[in-house]
Amino acid sequence: MTDPEGTQLFHRTMPFSERLGIEVLSHSTDLVRSRLKWDESLCTLGGALHGGALMSLADATGAVCAYLNLPDGAQGTTTLESKTNFLRAVRSGYAVASSRPLHTGRRVIVVETEIRDDEEKLVAKVTQTQAVL
Repeated sequence: MTDPEGTQLFHRTMPFSERLGIEVLSHSTDLVRSRLKWDESLCTLGGALHGGALMSLADATGAVCAYLNLPDGAQGTTTLESKTNFLRAVRSGYAVASSRPLHTGRRVIVVETEIRDDEEKLVAKVTQTQAVL
């Protein structure tokens, strides 16, 4: 089941997430979950979801997680650094991203995101650092 309020938040703040077709499953300060459906237009020649599509899913999910954890008075967040380890391909179904805050400071927020396939197998692990604006 999708989270319409969370999906609207993604699409309003990051229109590119709507173009990719990202849907939010849940969003809170502790955990943001979203998914990207496999589509041939987002794949490499071998039929695997392109790494850039997966990184976009992770970046958008992590950014909302950081946004929900902004300190009082902050105006927004932006990605300073992102590190992705790819472990397997997604060739059908959905890629599901789950982002959790590792550190929520006044100037920097660090988020860890796991991407899993429909079989719950780990596809990628992403750590990103977000600047507090």
